[in-house]
Amino acid sequence: MENVDQIIAKLQRFSWPDYSVFIAMFVVCIMIGIYFGFIKRSHSEADYLMGGRNMLVFPIALSLVASFISGITLLGLPTEVYSYGIQYLYVALGVLSMGVVMGVFYLPVFYNLNITSTYEYLESRFDRRLRMYGSVMFAIMNIAYLPIVIYVPALAFNQVTGVAVHTITPIVCLICIFYTSLGGIRAVVWTDVVQTFSMVGALVLVAIKGSHDVGGAGVVLQNAWDSGRIERPILDINPTVRHTLWTQLVGGIFYWTQTNAVSQNMIQRYLALPTLRSARMALILFCCGVLIMMALCGYNGLLIYATYKNCDPLTTKLAKARDQLLPLFVMDTLGDYPGLTGLFIAGVFSAALSSLSTCLNSMSAVVLEDFVKPFVKQPLSESAMNWIMKSVVVGMGVMCVCLVYIVEHMGTVLQLTMSLEAVTNGPLFGIFTMGIFMPWINGNSALTGGIVGVITMSWISLNAQWAIASGAIKYQTKPITVGQCDYLFDRTGLQQSSMNSTYTTADEIFPLYRVSYMWFTFLGTLATVLTSLIYSSIAGAQDAKKVDTALLAPCIRKYVRNENEDYFKTNHIFSSDIPTKMKVRDDEVAL
Repeated sequence: MENVDQIIAKLQRFSWPDYSVFIAMFVVCIMIGIYFGFIKRSHSEADYLMGGRNMLVFPIALSLVASFISGITLLGLPTEVYSYGIQYLYVALGVLSMGVVMGVFYLPVFYNLNITSTYEYLESRFDRRLRMYGSVMFAIMNIAYLPIVIYVPALAFNQVTGVAVHTITPIVCLICIFYTSLGGIRAVVWTDVVQTFSMVGALVLVAIKGSHDVGGAGVVLQNAWDSGRIERPILDINPTVRHTLWTQLVGGIFYWTQTNAVSQNMIQRYLALPTLRSARMALILFCCGVLIMMALCGYNGLLIYATYKNCDPLTTKLAKARDQLLPLFVMDTLGDYPGLTGLFIAGVFSAALSSLSTCLNSMSAVVLEDFVKPFVKQPLSESAMNWIMKSVVVGMGVMCVCLVYIVEHMGTVLQLTMSLEAVTNGPLFGIFTMGIFMPWINGNSALTGGIVGVITMSWISLNAQWAIASGAIKYQTKPITVGQCDYLFDRTGLQQSSMNSTYTTADEIFPLYRVSYMWFTFLGTLATVLTSLIYSSIAGAQDAKKVDTALLAPCIRKYVRNENEDYFKTNHIFSSDIPTKMKVRDDEVAL
């Protein structure tokens, strides 16, 4: 009987057709970069960062989907469903609700201001301090997130080919830097289109072949039902339960709205469209695309269980890490068909490339608009701006490659990064929400709230992640077994998991540390807003007449429009500071 190492060696059969498919995807990306860099090149900052604000809805929608679905999601979601069931997938309710909230309240404000960086809004609504606060938070998150975006799929590639992580990551980053710096947002969007089809094709291919091998989709669903992986939403209102209907709906609305509505990575694409109507159409298509991708990933998770239900590869260490479960399944299922494994790995790297290129392009916009332009006395020439934007892309890409070495040697870095995301997301979302809905909140109140929000979420999320990493908080999986394995493995410390959709904690763990991670963005927002309201009530509120109605949500404008109309006509607010950016688009005044 073979042992685990022999099985792994046998599964690592990445043939030349696989390499051909894998390389072809990169060649297409390079050609797109060359096309938009030399043939249909950008002639201005607006072209490079915003595509001339005249891009097409469908490619933008696909780019949004590709940007959001990273390699971490593509590999992590199937493992989540395999281990814990479909409770996470009820976040679809939060996604649909986010689409309504963003389309009605947030998108009209940002779109009609004709801005490039979302953090320009914070200066217009509050002051420059808030703009710098938002930009710094965004930069910190990207610097921490980018190395992981590349490292996770590189680890999967290493498992199926044996090629070292530090061999493939510089190559991938170099290609991404090339087409992103050369072609700007047009190259990013159109490579995202290609990469989206690659991702979907890979997931569909795995689903079809895997289902056929186990006897059809009916067998997959029946096994999932029998094991409790398919279940109704948990209605428990206890906030410490990992996934419930309320964490996925309410917590999901806050998390997804922050990520999609006020993050530069996403909003920049909506602002590249010619009308508000087209931006809303892209939002609808984005929601549909994300739900399809989540459904495919979720089904593949159930399919992995149907395949390995009698011999859990995570327990036997056939998959040495959780993110390697799907690549293992692909090699086991598609390894005998030349080229198909290469298509899947190309899909995983497509997800990584799309997220990386999006972050690089957005960082170039934020650095230029928020860190350079406000501090130069003379307007920059087009060549200077072009040099700055491309330098940012190259510099961030090189930094990403270097930080992968740190990621590799820090076992808890993935958890720490999720904590860092929670630290910044909630407070930022709280500040933007106050700006849009609360005209009486001033810059001092918002900044105080933002600082308290960051401190609060740092305390909660970092301690929570430490409790999980130390084993004080343990999440129990759905039933798994190794009773019918046909290979040898190390049984030392082997424990059977019991069926339990909740988790057990040590009594001494502080209750806030046990709160579901799905509530973290909500908690950060709540801490920020409450602190700002308290500060405002003590130090004094801002006169609502001093806030331009263009900076408020459409539903709020009607309550302050009459008071503000004459004031702004008389005082010409913003007319000297931001003459172009603050002009509401004439064709979108009627909301």
